[in-house]
Amino acid sequence: MKLLIVAATEAEIAPTLAHFDLKQSTFIETEKFDVLVTGVGMIATAFALGQKLSKKYKLVLNVGIAGSFDREIELGELVNIAQDTFAELGAEDHENFISLRQLGFGENKFSSSANTALTLRKVQGITVNKVHGNAQSIEKTITLYQPQTESMEGAAVFYACKQLNIPVIQVRSISNYVESRNRGNWKIGLAVKNLNDWLINFLKNYEL
Repeated sequence: MKLLIVAATEAEIAPTLAHFDLKQSTFIETEKFDVLVTGVGMIATAFALGQKLSKKYKLVLNVGIAGSFDREIELGELVNIAQDTFAELGAEDHENFISLRQLGFGENKFSSSANTALTLRKVQGITVNKVHGNAQSIEKTITLYQPQTESMEGAAVFYACKQLNIPVIQVRSISNYVESRNRGNWKIGLAVKNLNDWLINFLKNYEL
């Protein structure tokens, strides 16, 4: 049984692909692990996983960059997303938001399910279609969920793995703080470097 690495974009894992001399592609197979590049967002991620996810994988590792609501987390720091929530699934009731679970239509919160020991800070994440860049919406989201990070794919990976009962972990490197949009404050290069340094080391030591 193999490991499946899931990333939204090639750019986020390009140094790892180069290190292992792998040609860039949306799906790469090796002896120890496979790599699935899904495209950005939960819909693209769900479709790609629907094509490739199967019981032949003993573990799914979702990696990428993320924004942080928590200023105690440093830019470039890697975190272990222990729980992830579909933040926008639900309904508006005037000024209030009713989650999918409150509506009685199922769960919107999913957890990491692997026993793999990681020495990374555990955090609570949300998955969104639209990353936050507006002070008012940021405040509302913090009130609703008290999240520490946000991505556009994480909860979709957790959901898919839960359906097939496949262990999954999600590791994100923080590229920016969630604030009124200001690209000048972002540290994408640092986040990608730190993510790939960790991922290369993880793969070198990973045992089937």
